[in-house]
Amino acid sequence: MARGSPHPATAMSASHHRPPALRLCAPAKVNLWLRILHRRDDGFHELQSRLCPLELADLIEFTPLDPGSPLSLTCSDPLLPAGADNLAHRAASAFFEAIERDLDAAAVQLHLIKRIPSGAGLGGGSSDAATVLLGLNQLHDQPLDLPRLEQLAAGIGSDVPFFLHQQPCDVEGRGERVRPVDDFPWHLPLVLVKPAFAIETPWAYRQWQDSREWPGVFYGGQLCPWGELRNDLERPVFAKHLLLAEIKTWLLTQPEVHAALMSGSGSTTFAILRDPTEAAPLVGRLRARYGDTTWLHVTRTIGSAVR
Repeated sequence: MARGSPHPATAMSASHHRPPALRLCAPAKVNLWLRILHRRDDGFHELQSRLCPLELADLIEFTPLDPGSPLSLTCSDPLLPAGADNLAHRAASAFFEAIERDLDAAAVQLHLIKRIPSGAGLGGGSSDAATVLLGLNQLHDQPLDLPRLEQLAAGIGSDVPFFLHQQPCDVEGRGERVRPVDDFPWHLPLVLVKPAFAIETPWAYRQWQDSREWPGVFYGGQLCPWGELRNDLERPVFAKHLLLAEIKTWLLTQPEVHAALMSGSGSTTFAILRDPTEAAPLVGRLRARYGDTTWLHVTRTIGSAVR
């Protein structure tokens, strides 16, 4: 599969409903490291990060409509906006503008099947946006090359260009400079832990410069074969949400856990397991300790494709 190309469409059974032409995965991500260098003059932050896609994914269905029909966006989560505030809608708008077609004549319905929680630091909205760009480009016989798609993606959100590549990547700048990592063979087994609250990414970055470390919490790098895990956004986020600091600290004491880190701006913490067969007992203790309102999910990273 060429770099930047979407997953093949999944065949759909015929029914009285018009079947989607494409059904694509929009994977979540974790940041194995996130280092903030400084605040830029444009208000963004200069950063360095390694992002890995996960097997956990949203699904996006692309269904052609009658010629001249406007864009339609629906979502399995009724709490999420379905208009211009949704990144998937913004991605569709950017794509049709780039190919000089009116959005009111887009003739496609997008349906998001949400599995990635919002405000979790897992990139669900950004992944949906990138997958919309890839899917619409495929439906229209690839009118835009990857550099043009990356340009559109950078205008939608900082993590969106990464998701066009569908493999581990190192990113710099505010996230728009993306370098695929072709020598990342690991499929790291993960347990994701998210309390019942979300964190707004812009807020976390705004707090970074003046934030301080909380006593007794380990913020240092964790040396692993796949890199040195560290997240500079733990400092401002933990200062307000002590529960997240407690979750990370507790995970690091568990025998199944090789390393633990907050992903992105939170509120998800991920634990890398020593052995993928050890997920169940850890999940059981997490459920007993943090309650049924805590979202738990077992997954693994997607490594670099064999080339």
